[in-house]
Amino acid sequence: MAEQFLILRNPGAAPLSELPILPFDEFRSQALAAIIGRKARVVAFFAYAHGAAQRLLLILASDQEGKLLLSSSEIEGAFESFTPSSAQFHWFEREIYEQHGIMPKGHPWLKPIRFDSPGSNADEPGVCEYFRLAGEAAHEVAVGPVHAGVIEPGHFRFQCVGEQVYFLEISLGYQHRGIEKMLRQGPDKKSLHLMETCCGDSSCAYSGAYAHLLESLQEDLCPTERTQVMRMIAWELERLANHTGDMGALANDVAFRPTMAYCGRIRGEFLNMTAELCGNRFGRGLIRPGGMGYDINDAIVAKLLPWLQASGKELRNALELLFSRAGVLDRFENTGTVDSKTAANIGMVGIAARASAQKQDLRSYHPYGWYRENPYEAAWAESGDVYARALIRYEEIKKSLAMLEPALKKLPPAEKNAATPPLSLQPKHIAVSMTEAWRGELCLCAITDEQGRFEQFKIVDPSFHNWYALAMALRGEQISNFPLCNKSFNLSYCGHDL
Repeated sequence: MAEQFLILRNPGAAPLSELPILPFDEFRSQALAAIIGRKARVVAFFAYAHGAAQRLLLILASDQEGKLLLSSSEIEGAFESFTPSSAQFHWFEREIYEQHGIMPKGHPWLKPIRFDSPGSNADEPGVCEYFRLAGEAAHEVAVGPVHAGVIEPGHFRFQCVGEQVYFLEISLGYQHRGIEKMLRQGPDKKSLHLMETCCGDSSCAYSGAYAHLLESLQEDLCPTERTQVMRMIAWELERLANHTGDMGALANDVAFRPTMAYCGRIRGEFLNMTAELCGNRFGRGLIRPGGMGYDINDAIVAKLLPWLQASGKELRNALELLFSRAGVLDRFENTGTVDSKTAANIGMVGIAARASAQKQDLRSYHPYGWYRENPYEAAWAESGDVYARALIRYEEIKKSLAMLEPALKKLPPAEKNAATPPLSLQPKHIAVSMTEAWRGELCLCAITDEQGRFEQFKIVDPSFHNWYALAMALRGEQISNFPLCNKSFNLSYCGHDL
């Protein structure tokens, strides 16, 4: 039987009537065939109420084709789980059961991920039964949800024999705010603010994805060439700030203080550069649908260029020092390894996936905005360990610095009288927008009603794909390596919990 998918490019939108609604058996078999035959990845899989019916919606990404494959099916209370056939569905199906009470029959480990009723029987995050390793030599180490310092809450349970970790169970949900529900019936005055605060260190990536989503739903929301360049500047400054901070934190975890100190300061330089653009160190208010909230004038360019050059030079020196030390490399190499097969099976994304030989980067394979006209060559590695995840950050830092300087020097001229039209989204449409946030793939999906308002809104943060990868990275590790492994992923609690 011929494939039946709605095909979109990123970002893209189409009338809802073009979305195939298949019998479940056909829906399931075509999805699994695309994952095997076209090497497609699961971008999003969620449920929503459609009148009196319950509908499943699946978004797959075929990276080599640069296509998004969408399909749906109507069900009644239960469906045959995809997870035994493809572990990429594992986390998504737990979310579906938790949010809607729809049973994925045959799912191997159906536990809440955010403790969001009605599927969950627990009233509070963390209140549930946990996996336990049996035997006299086995013991359990519980960490969190309250951690030292300024850090978000998350609970970790290690099943150990001696110092060796056999299994790590990660329990989240403490940061759940119900953002997807609050976005329904938008867009309105609070929508952009909600997007920018889904995951605070990725505000520019979120606002950019949201802008692209609305621009795909409204033809006269057309960002100018100057806007596209300015958005890239915002995204790459955000990437630089976070990668720099992570490199400093990794240096700290192996007690290499020179790089730790330099990166801590230089991260602040990149944040302050973003503040120079819009008055906010996280870039809030900078990107808006159809355009930008602030412009870059000649005085800002004259200030940013030498600032960027000096900070980039200092950062390269600090990182070259880090990667030249045998003691650092000894701790990084062969620690927290996720092999390429596991990475593909569980659907890892972003820097962690690229460190495990997964050649995926939206800027390369599903380009958007500035990257469409300026192809991006993603860095990747094969070892899948802490060293590889650090190396990918270093390579991306160098690429971001190389892109920013010419972009600032050759900003397209501003267009006069380029007023942004009022929002009037196309009714009864489905839209998908993805950006390569600094952690990895961020996906937004919206369905509009008869008035062009958001009837459904779905967010998949890169951390949603990768938390289970951290658990896999700890298997067989010494428990003392957890801080280093954890920081090498540096996943978001609030981005996952929403």
